[in-house]
Amino acid sequence: MTCASIRKIKTITLLKMLILLAGVFRLTAQVNYNTMSKSKNPLLCDTTSQSCENELNTSNSKMKMAQAVPISKPIRIIYFTDPICSACWGIEPQLKKMKLEYGSQIEIEYRMGGLLPDWNYNSGGINKPSDVALHWDEASQLYGMPIDGNVWLEDPLHSSFPPSIAFKAAQLQGQEKALLFLRELREMVFLHKKNIAQWEQIESAAKRINLNLVDFKTAYEHIAIELFNQDLQVARNYGVRGFPALFFENKEGIRLLAYGYKPYSDYEQLITKLVPTIKKTTYNRESTWLFNHFATLTAKEYSVLAEVTIDTALKTLDELTKKGVLNVFQSRNGSIWNLK
Repeated sequence: MTCASIRKIKTITLLKMLILLAGVFRLTAQVNYNTMSKSKNPLLCDTTSQSCENELNTSNSKMKMAQAVPISKPIRIIYFTDPICSACWGIEPQLKKMKLEYGSQIEIEYRMGGLLPDWNYNSGGINKPSDVALHWDEASQLYGMPIDGNVWLEDPLHSSFPPSIAFKAAQLQGQEKALLFLRELREMVFLHKKNIAQWEQIESAAKRINLNLVDFKTAYEHIAIELFNQDLQVARNYGVRGFPALFFENKEGIRLLAYGYKPYSDYEQLITKLVPTIKKTTYNRESTWLFNHFATLTAKEYSVLAEVTIDTALKTLDELTKKGVLNVFQSRNGSIWNLK
């Protein structure tokens, strides 16, 4: 969701949630994880005017820029995100569908943006973890994805840097495993209320997706810190102010930005604008195929992928659960399913 659309939201609490948890922070200077910056982190959006002063061209006008690395597929997407970004969790259904329909013609480069360095700031009434709890509950309703804000009351995170660094360590063992690891982290924090800034939680996620734990821990304590710092520098080079920020680029050097929570049709429009002749792949929308392809799905994800209403999705998922085909985990603000 962009700051322009915040005008539609009447409650100030929800506005604060969007500002904080859609990742609308100014990025901090490059950090050493062991000596995090103690400077303030002013919010980008003005709560009075309900607008964002963003240096990026958010109108998606065409920009020609030099490509640092050649694009191997027709389109490259550079995705700036964070493990605790609720709006990033909100676009998971859209990203899954995009990968199914255009995966053979797009490559997605995941970059960590550093959403929450620490709590050494006071802005917009958000100055301690407990302030976030209600906002995450509201975000769950807004995005239709299960998010339990009570983690900020029961076991709050001090920073999003540890799980971000852990993702960079996981990337060294392959992009596929890294994305499974990121998904595991997000399910842990959004549904299971786990403090994914703690090493024991990070390690348990790594175990569940079968990472090499020795290599993972060594990387986490050393090279992954530098790789994370490199991501922060890349984000500054791109002028990133918040998350999710997805830069769509083609081989001609034209770059378009999708900033904040967007519906799937917005991503499709950017793809076809960059490559008008692009063809999408038809995929199987049957529940068994979808659950064999994705380890877990929420009702919103199933709804988007199967192209059915949320009510139909819930009915189907409940029926499959009763038949013993699916397992379900019920959180306070929604459920997630997987094959038995």
